[in-house]
This record gives sequence, C-alpha cells and structure tokens, in this order.
Amino acid sequence: MDYTLNINGRLLSLEKPVVMGILNATPDSFYASSRQQTESDIAQRAREIIDQGGTIIDVGAYSTRPGHAEVTQEEEMSRLRTALKVINSEVSDPIISIDTFRPDVARMAVEEYGAAIINDVSEGNEQMFRLVARMGVPYILMSVQPDLRSTLLMLAKKVQQLRDMGQKDIIIDPGFGFGKTVEQNYQLFNEMEKLSVMELPLLVGISRKSMIFKLLGCTPNEALNGTTVLNTIALTKGASILRVHDVKEAVECCKITSQFSPLTSHP
Repeated sequence: MDYTLNINGRLLSLEKPVVMGILNATPDSFYASSRQQTESDIAQRAREIIDQGGTIIDVGAYSTRPGHAEVTQEEEMSRLRTALKVINSEVSDPIISIDTFRPDVARMAVEEYGAAIINDVSEGNEQMFRLVARMGVPYILMSVQPDLRSTLLMLAKKVQQLRDMGQKDIIIDPGFGFGKTVEQNYQLFNEMEKLSVMELPLLVGISRKSMIFKLLGCTPNEALNGTTVLNTIALTKGASILRVHDVKEAVECCKITSQFSPLTSHP
C-alpha cells in the first residue's frame, strides 16, 4: 500500500520501503559499534547513513538495552542537543527521528531542531499522544506485548486514542526484543503480515538483536547475516521501514525484494 508521511510539510512516500539508520548518542547501546559520542563520530555516522542510501536518521540518547543505566531527562536532552546540532550542520534537510519516550525531550527536539518523527518504545501515554498530535509529527507506536493478539488489541486501542486527539500519521512497530522471549519474537515475526489489518505503515527493527544472536550462538558483532535474512523476510511481510545499524545492506535488501511480485496465497 502506498502510505505517505507528512515530514515538515513535505510528503514522504512509502510506496517503496525505506531505511532508517540508527545513530546512538550513548555510551552503552547493546551494539558497541553503533555508539557515537564525539561530534566527529556523530557527523561521520550521519553522513554514512545518507551516503549509503538511508532515508531517515533515528537518533537516540537513552539506551533501552537490557540492564541499561538510568539516564536523567537533562542528560538525554544534552546528548540530543549535541547530536542534532551536528546532524543539521552536516546533512542537508535531514529527516530525523527521535528515539524517546519522554514528551519534554520530544518537544525540544521538534521545536528546537526540526526533528520530523517521534519513535516511542513505551507504547505511549496521553501526554505524548497530545503532544505529537499538536505538533503534527508522525508517531511510531511500538508494542511491548508478547503475542499477536495482545499486540493487535493494544494497537487498536492506542491508535484510536491517537486518532481521537487528531493525530494523522501513525507508524506501527511490533517491538521485536521488547517484552518477548526469543520464541515469542519469532512467533510474532511469523505472523507479522496479519498486522496489515491496521492499515498503517509497518516499521521493523530487528537489527543485530538478541533474537538473532542468541538463536545463532553468536555476538551482536556477528549478527549481520541473520539481520539481513530477517530484513528480507520482513519486506515480503509488508514492512515499509527497516530500522538498522547496517544501512548499505538493508538498502540492498529493499532493492532486491522490489524486483519480486508480492507473495500471494493459493487455495
């Protein structure tokens, strides 16, 4: 389906899937190679995402990995201000997504630095919903539910709340790696195409996650091949956005899968 997003007054078509590159302005993200803390590192990563074909830069300043250290709102804002200032100076008209569950952080990023999308891993709350609706930015609603049924029930409820508040652009994320065992992750992934009943664009973020490296008995550093396999399957199941560490490889997945007709079922 040809979804579109309003990005600061411009329409971004999702008729063809796009890639969201991860930029972690943190010292403790689970994949060490994704951590960018110096201004030079941030600038290099931002340019890399765009040069390799990425469409969206997803900036996070609060690691949500298991066992993560608590970060104050002030520290999260400070890290983001540094990163966003650098990105805006290095990339022309970047489409920036902010990975945060804090409404005040989201407001700062949008109003001060022109961030275009809010990526919330917490399933949201009324304060965040009212904020994104007022600011008119696309909102990524992620599930921390363990199975398809509970995910659909949560999405239906929260999407209706967002619509009632006037939110227009909503993207759904099954939340792989959040609130699920390895087995539950794969069960939900196996049924992911059923989320199309929501008639909303689907974001999939499985890049180098534990559902890959625990299954394969390897490390996040060794999980690129498994990531590519799952990203390819996700595209055949309706993913509109791939959130990844490895942009070049994900862009290649999109290009290759675009050459095939959508899968159809036969009686």
